[in-house]
Amino acid sequence: MTVVRRAATLLVAALLLVAGAAQAHATGYRYWSFWDRSGGRWTYATQGPSTTRPEDGDVQGFRFAVSEDSADATRPRGTADFATICARTPAKQGTKRVALVIDFGTPADAPSGEKPPPVRTACARVDPDATSAEALAATAKPLRYDTNALLCAISGYPHQGCGEQVAADGGKKPAKQDKPAEKDSGGPSLGLPVGAGVIAVLAGAAVWQARRRRNA
Repeated sequence: MTVVRRAATLLVAALLLVAGAAQAHATGYRYWSFWDRSGGRWTYATQGPSTTRPEDGDVQGFRFAVSEDSADATRPRGTADFATICARTPAKQGTKRVALVIDFGTPADAPSGEKPPPVRTACARVDPDATSAEALAATAKPLRYDTNALLCAISGYPHQGCGEQVAADGGKKPAKQDKPAEKDSGGPSLGLPVGAGVIAVLAGAAVWQARRRRNA
């Protein structure tokens, strides 16, 4: 019974080692996420800014940060509503007004050598059929996109890079997907096979010890 307990303890320790290794190899993506504000709460947009057509009075946000996927994406900061953001932009017939919150993120999420500007708001007055991307372009140029139409920079920030994969230790890794908001679907990290090997070795050692004691 003692041998079995020892084997169980070793297996639990090995599983903890595997879990720690997997967590250490976790990665995220550095990118601009897109949000809608409704009822005082930010929700991750279901469409991209190039296809979303906001209505007059809508509030939308953009946040630059390192996130693994949409489930853990960082929301824009601030509580300003439409009335506050567009207070100095009167309504005009034949146009619509869209309130924008542009959050450049924190220094921890900034690319190496770059400093994020402070959070800013803007009221875009655009054509009634304008998209969110067009509202953003009317108030926060220059914008930068990659060849897949992924939004890379707002008001010139960041100066370079676009949706790159970032290791848990802050190191930059080559991006493996065109959609940074989705989880990496690549193969298992090195920690998993190593951990599996440790479990196999420990289990084998426990069996060998049990047989040795029975034959003694």
